[in-house]
This record gives sequence, C-alpha cells and structure tokens, in this order.
Amino acid sequence: MFVVGGSASQLLSKELAKSLKAKLAKVETRRFPDDECYVRIDDDLDDQEVFLVQTSWPDKNIVELFLLQDAIREFDVDSLTTVVPYFGYARQDKQFKPGEPISARMLARLMQLNTDAFMTVDVHAPTVIDWFGNISAKNVAAYPEIGKYLKGKGIELILSPDEGRADNAKRVADVVNCEADFLVKERLDGENVRITPKRLDVKGKKVAIVDDIISTGGTIIKAAEQLRKQNAAKIYAVCTHGVFSGDAIPKLEAVCDDICTTDTIENPKSCISVAPQIARTAKD
Repeated sequence: MFVVGGSASQLLSKELAKSLKAKLAKVETRRFPDDECYVRIDDDLDDQEVFLVQTSWPDKNIVELFLLQDAIREFDVDSLTTVVPYFGYARQDKQFKPGEPISARMLARLMQLNTDAFMTVDVHAPTVIDWFGNISAKNVAAYPEIGKYLKGKGIELILSPDEGRADNAKRVADVVNCEADFLVKERLDGENVRITPKRLDVKGKKVAIVDDIISTGGTIIKAAEQLRKQNAAKIYAVCTHGVFSGDAIPKLEAVCDDICTTDTIENPKSCISVAPQIARTAKD
C-alpha cells in the first residue's frame, strides 16, 4: 500500500501513511518557467493499493491533482483512492444567478474520471458527494479529532457560530462531554456578518467556537467579541478548514486565546490531524 502526497498535503500524507501502515511514495513536483506543473512518482506502484492526497485549493492544486491521478494510472495499480481533504469550490453547489456554473458538480465529475474511489473531509455542502455517481465517495467527519483536542484543553462549552452548524457543534461537544449551543448569525455580504447577542452562560468558562471553514474570520471575530462582553474566561477558535484569507489570522489572534485547525489545509495553525479518521473510514 502506498500514499502519494501532493504538494498541498504533505503533512497529512505523512500522517495518513502512518495511520494506514503504508509507504509514502517519493514524488517530484516542480514548476516550469512558464508555471506549468511537472510531477513524477519515483516508486513502483504496480499491484499496489494507492491513496492520493491533495487538497484542491487554490486553483493550481487542482491541475496537480489531475496530473498525479494520471501518473498513478500509468502504473498497473490494484486500486486508486483519491483523497481531497479540502474540496475547493464546494460552496458553489447551486446556480445562484443564470449563466453561472455549478462549480462543485463540475469538479466532482472531473475528479471521478480517473479514480476508483473518492474521499473528502467535512465538505461544505454534503450533497456534493451525490455527484460522484460512478464511484464510491465518502465524506469523512473531522469532529472526533477536534473533540479529542478540545477535551484536552478543558473546554466547557462548544458553540456553533450559527444554527446551521449546530449539529456539528453538538457532535464535538459529545466527544468533549460538555454542553453545546449556537449563536444567531445574519450574513450581510461575502465579508460581513452580524451576530445577534444571545445570553449564554459563559462567564468564567473556557469556550470553543467550532466551524467547518474559517476564511476571512469575520464570523468568528464577531462571535468572540460577544463572548468577551459576556466574560468568557478563554475563547478558542477551531475549524476543519483554515483558509485564512488576507489578514484573518492576526485579526483572530486579537480576540481569541487560541486558534487551531486540522491539516486539511496546511497553515501555521494546523494542530489536529484528520489522518486517523480518513484511515478509519477507508477501512470501513
């Protein structure tokens, strides 16, 4: 068994190889002067079960993903499972205005062309999995690993920044063995949100705000500000996918005591690995 790691998912690939007790393939990835991508796998993958790990964000990593799929298929592999930890474009899962593409569906159709199975982690729109109609496709949940991390921090309350993600906050809270609740959020536009004050019993407590994606950080920042006003002892911001666009990290650090993400997107705040959950799901 081999794990082939794309350049966007090096840390997770190493952890997954350990979890699967597989070999980590030697992969050469570089860019030509015109920025086109070159990949080469320097191991014999014939007759092997292969897991390819590559996040499909930002755009250049999508091309690398397809090149790696093709390179693996040049071997006579026993099977290929494509693992896309963070599924880029998953938020465009419907046509909002006439003339738009359904980007998530388009990528799903392309990704399944050259693989036997597909896995992703906490995809923003779970219906994306249904578009992998020709192969086995699974959405891996990160909440068990997030819950283990927060339990070790002595968290006393798990919050979702809005009602839509309240179920996931409850699942994390069940692992931590603490209470869960949610804040009331109204999105004003792509970058701005309004958090309606909600009186919670947070005084003197360690509170974790858990979301699937942190991009600009606007939602978490507004939520943290409300918790500060209600005298929370410590505030943790935790998510599966740390996109952190622009200056999101320093803005979050100004209002949160700790920031942590999984390794679906490698960033300075990655401190939880989803490799055990991917491996467990692969064996099911």
